[in-house]
Amino acid sequence: MPTIIIEGLKADVETKRELVKKITEVVREVYKIHHVTVIIHENELENVGVDGELLSDAIAKRKG
Repeated sequence: MPTIIIEGLKADVETKRELVKKITEVVREVYKIHHVTVIIHENELENVGVDGELLSDAIAKRKG
């Protein structure tokens, strides 16, 4: 039984439903198994760094 852990930004429940459904479909197709577990860890923007900068700061810069 594979367990897939997704580290990402906060998302609404519909987005998470779609993500879990599509990830599960791909894993089932590749592994040829039925049972797949997907765990979503949501992170605040200020807890994610991209290219040496907090994501919250990068987004604030873009907004001006």
